[in-house]
Amino acid sequence: MAANILRSDYAVKISIYIVRAFTKLRELLLSHKEFAEKLKLLEQKIEKHDVVIHSLVTALSRLMKPGDPQKRKIGFKQDDI
Repeated sequence: MAANILRSDYAVKISIYIVRAFTKLRELLLSHKEFAEKLKLLEQKIEKHDVVIHSLVTALSRLMKPGDPQKRKIGFKQDDI
């Protein structure tokens, strides 16, 4: 608008500079939105992985605990028939 009123080369250059600044600002805001969305998706993936890893560690710890050995004696019993 200043270029229309003042009609000087300097005013035209300043107008172009201001338009470029606003264009760059819009691009930055859009890129931050995309970055925020990607960060949110990453957080959701990490939460899912945490649940899966926790269940895996729980299952492995159960397998590592010594259980009650149910050993049968070697041999033959008539009661087994």
